[in-house]
Amino acid sequence: MNKNKINIALIGCGRISKNHIKSIFIHKNLARLKAVCDCDNLRLKNVRELINDCASEFDFNDFSYNEFNSDIKLFNAIRKKEIDIDLVVLATPSGMHAEQVFLAAEAGVNVCTEKPMATKWEDGLKMVSVCKKNNVQLFVVKQNRFNKTIELVRKQLKQGRFGKLGMVSVNVFWQRPQSYYDQDDWRGTLDLDGGALMNQASHYVDLLEWMIGPVESINASIATIARDIEAEDTAAIKLKWRNGTLGTMAVTMIAYPRNLEGSITILGDEGSVKIGGKAVNKIEIWEFKNSHPDDKLVENASYETTNVYGFGHPLYYENMLKAIRGDCQPICNGEEGLKSLQLLIAAYKSAKLDQDIHLPFANYS
Repeated sequence: MNKNKINIALIGCGRISKNHIKSIFIHKNLARLKAVCDCDNLRLKNVRELINDCASEFDFNDFSYNEFNSDIKLFNAIRKKEIDIDLVVLATPSGMHAEQVFLAAEAGVNVCTEKPMATKWEDGLKMVSVCKKNNVQLFVVKQNRFNKTIELVRKQLKQGRFGKLGMVSVNVFWQRPQSYYDQDDWRGTLDLDGGALMNQASHYVDLLEWMIGPVESINASIATIARDIEAEDTAAIKLKWRNGTLGTMAVTMIAYPRNLEGSITILGDEGSVKIGGKAVNKIEIWEFKNSHPDDKLVENASYETTNVYGFGHPLYYENMLKAIRGDCQPICNGEEGLKSLQLLIAAYKSAKLDQDIHLPFANYS
């Protein structure tokens, strides 16, 4: 990859698209947005305003907003080789990712998918395989890995400050009203979207392995309690890690009256930490047997956020763009994305069979 700016095409203009557009603006020295595609003509019509809103938040000095905006091509269908693109970003329904990754890879274009990378295990494996075959890179967005709170606590885990880990508890208590699901006919479906686990809690499922290590077994119960959708709105999971740690994960999209908590609590015989807030954005408990210079970093690691996405997208983009240029290794490539997808598929399999599922049930080759 040469050191020219990376040309990006964004597919999908839904609620998460602003985070991607803003991230591209932030990294204007590394990348440029060349195209936007959405099958919904109203969303596509409004994307110019969205782009201007994002641009107005930054001081670009060396170029005009209008000139930048007018250079972006809009499409209502995916078209091969219409313009020169280095990276396709998929902010589309999860069940569409596999087919769209195949198209990008076969055209020789790097590709990034929002979470989860797919709704089916076989699709995830094929996505990794086709990208390797065509010598392109596959990225999966896991922006919570870049949270300052997560990075600081993961560092303590790597240093062994918790001693013997005993219990890990993850809570995702959010509110998704019926009106949210009624916005699009794909929301809450099994094939295209998934439920509370597959969609909303996907980032937290990723943290189970990213922070604690490989999971040995999982036992899950799911239910659709208060929403008129095909998938689940509530889930409860019991976990056992290979290192002997036990854990639980509780997820619901029917918390009243708003998003209440997105947290992870880690308890060891020499340390206890809870990262809470709406989006693991606040360190609420920090207790260790022995003092360490990192203890002084706790206050600055916490931050305020008004939404559950946090501020990790720009940091994720920085890593991804530099990885494409060959300047670093990707934090979350296709193989990393498979790890959380396997946990999700195992949870659904456990709920269906009403039994423990042992991992791994397939390799990544």
